[in-house]
Amino acid sequence: MSRAEQDALSRTALGVFRLNGQFLAVSEKLAEPAGLTAAWWQVLGAVLPEPLPVAGIARTMGITRQSVQRIADLLVREGLASYEPNPAHRRAKLLAPSEAGRAAIARIDPGHAELAAALVRELGGQDAFDETVRVLDRLSAALEAVEACHQ
Repeated sequence: MSRAEQDALSRTALGVFRLNGQFLAVSEKLAEPAGLTAAWWQVLGAVLPEPLPVAGIARTMGITRQSVQRIADLLVREGLASYEPNPAHRRAKLLAPSEAGRAAIARIDPGHAELAAALVRELGGQDAFDETVRVLDRLSAALEAVEACHQ
């Protein structure tokens, strides 16, 4: 690996770490009026399209199963989600949002839409935002491929 490659990796990692912090901070602000934390919002958001097992949520989010389990249990305790039977696996129940959970997510939507519009403007349009997403997806896929080769 050349020094230029190492520097590019370091700059990329630092940029992603900074983005992560920025997204967490803005997510906390957006989620607060709905009575959620950013982490609760992430987990609920993962199961809005369809119920998922905790391990599936963890894979999607790139965090540990134990972290998701802790949040899922809190969401169920607060009435924002429920565990449902999983036809594919008797012990790995599916997490599903409750009506209260869906309502909480809906309360975030106006602020979420406002932030999305502001980012589109700041990036120079929807095409530029879409390209940003494609680049981040490529980076994630490349990192997964590299990790898979080194296991």
